[in-house]
Amino acid sequence: MTEILSTIAESGEGTPPARLCAECLAALPVSGVAVALMTADGPSGVVLAATDGRARQLEELQFALGEGPCAAASGSGRPVLQPDLTAVGSARWSRFDAAALAAGVRAIFAFPLRVGAIRVGVLDLYRDTAGPLTDLDLADALAFAEAATVMVLHLQDHDEHGAANAALDGPIDSQAVVHQATGMLTIQLGIGLDEALLRLRAYAYATGQTVSVVAADVVDRRLSFDDNESGATGQGWS
Repeated sequence: MTEILSTIAESGEGTPPARLCAECLAALPVSGVAVALMTADGPSGVVLAATDGRARQLEELQFALGEGPCAAASGSGRPVLQPDLTAVGSARWSRFDAAALAAGVRAIFAFPLRVGAIRVGVLDLYRDTAGPLTDLDLADALAFAEAATVMVLHLQDHDEHGAANAALDGPIDSQAVVHQATGMLTIQLGIGLDEALLRLRAYAYATGQTVSVVAADVVDRRLSFDDNESGATGQGWS
C-alpha cells in the first residue's frame, strides 16, 4: 500500500484517484477500474475516477439501479468476486448483470473501502474475459483497495477547491490535537496508531467534519469510538 501511494504521489498527471486507477489497471489483468464513494444507504452517485467511459457508466448504472457488486461489497464489508457473469446461476443482480454483459463485461471484482463500520467507497475492477483472479492478483487488488481507502480519507482533509494533486504529499494531520486523539483511540479500542488515525478520518468523512474537529471532540471526551454503524457515539468516556 505504501509503495502504491508513493508511486501515485510522485506522478504529476491527473488527480490522485485517477492515478490510482491507472496504476491498478497497469498492475492487474483487468480491462477497467473505477473508484466510487459509498454511503450507509448504498452508492452515493459520486465516481471519483474511472479508467474509461464504460467503467464510469457501470458505476453510474449501479447507482441508478440500486444494485450491483459495489453495493454488495460495501454493505457486507467483503470483496465480491464475480469471475463469470455468464455462468448458470451466477446472476445476483439481474438488471445490472444484463447491462454489464451488453457492455462486453464478463467478470467483476468489487473491493470495499471501509474503516471499521464506516463505508467510504468501493474499488471496482472490470474484465472483458471470464476467469478468477490469481492469489497474487487478489493480494495486489486488496493492496490497491487499502491505498484507495487512505487516499479518499486524505483528500477529505482538503478543502473543496482542494490541493487534490498535493493531497498525498508531505505529512498529514500534523496538528497536536489529532495526534493526541489518535493516541487516545489506540487505548480506547486496543488498535494501532495507523488504524486509529484512519478511524478519525473515516468518522470525519462520514459526518462531513474536519479531522481536527473530530479529534478535538475525542480529546475533550465528547466523543468515543466503537464498532457500530456510525463508528462512534456521542457518549464521552467515563
